[in-house]
Amino acid sequence: MDASANDDVKAMSFEQALDALEKIVEDLERGEVPLDQSIRIYERGEALKAHCDRLLKAAEDKVEKIRLARDGKPAGVEPLDGE
Repeated sequence: MDASANDDVKAMSFEQALDALEKIVEDLERGEVPLDQSIRIYERGEALKAHCDRLLKAAEDKVEKIRLARDGKPAGVEPLDGE
């Protein structure tokens, strides 16, 4: 697959990418997609997943910086869910 075929993924918001990924999963789960198209949309799904991972990591980094900035003291790293 041509790498430029998924260039639009980079401009998507997290929500847009997640919605597109969910649609791909639904399409693949139904099993009604021809094999060649399944391969293409699976590859697009991989690009969408990687993009969501990058955006989520960036958001987590921002939350961590905000948390550390409030008291002005580095308190270490804590998971977002408080575990």
